[in-house]
Amino acid sequence: MATLRSDLWCMAFVRRHNDLGNMCVVARRGDPIAGQVFIELDHLDGTRSLFTPAPVVSRGEGAGLVFQRRFSRVEPQKVRDRIAQEAGFDPDLWVISLDLRGDDPGIELAKA
Repeated sequence: MATLRSDLWCMAFVRRHNDLGNMCVVARRGDPIAGQVFIELDHLDGTRSLFTPAPVVSRGEGAGLVFQRRFSRVEPQKVRDRIAQEAGFDPDLWVISLDLRGDDPGIELAKA
């Protein structure tokens, strides 16, 4: 099964959230074909969460883009530092910034 291009997945995610009335933007563009996608979730209360791609072993057979919660409701600097660290290692990284009071950005999460 072919996976969806990173740029198309990101644009669809941003559009869906903006249509729902959530502020959502692409904060960093990466490789359009196969760049990894990080989602930075601002809870609008001074905390942020970070979702990163799940390891391949935790995904189901033939699964598409699956995420894991890397940080949950931490100080914003911790999330920024992790993104900067990853961007230094992987310049093809995409970062989506989403403002959402809840905890569910509507993505598939890896099974624990």
